[in-house]
Amino acid sequence: MRYLLPLYLLLAAVGVQADTYRWTDSGGRTVISDTPPPGGAKSIAKLGGKPEASDGLSFATKRAMELFPVTLYTTPDCVAECKNARDLLNGRGTPFTEKVLQTQEDIDELKQLVGDLFLPSLKVGKQSFRGFEAGAYNNLLDLAGYPKSAARITGGDSK
Repeated sequence: MRYLLPLYLLLAAVGVQADTYRWTDSGGRTVISDTPPPGGAKSIAKLGGKPEASDGLSFATKRAMELFPVTLYTTPDCVAECKNARDLLNGRGTPFTEKVLQTQEDIDELKQLVGDLFLPSLKVGKQSFRGFEAGAYNNLLDLAGYPKSAARITGGDSK
């Protein structure tokens, strides 16, 4: 009986260190689990262990950040619309990088992304939207798995 307690503690410690896996099953469904995928799985990705709790972000937010990072494209003279875009992202608690266009290379990057110089523009993973429309921004964030509300963030990281 006295050997059971160390065994339970050992098993509990192993569970805390468990890795997370994402794969596509034979039916085409995406599976995220802490158990390794079966032999016939496709698109296997090892997502790592449990995220750190010290930064205050939820597991869902961290997972969305890894898979679908958010970039907001702005310029110094984009005032009202860019503020609305920032406010929406901050209101949802969505971590984002703000890329302030300053060089021709930055402008060319945005044109490649959305087809023209249209500000603000939002990129979520590989999806993008030009201009500001709250419904479209929320839709992209919802599809990427960002929570609808979270702890308020003071702003994006400027690049």
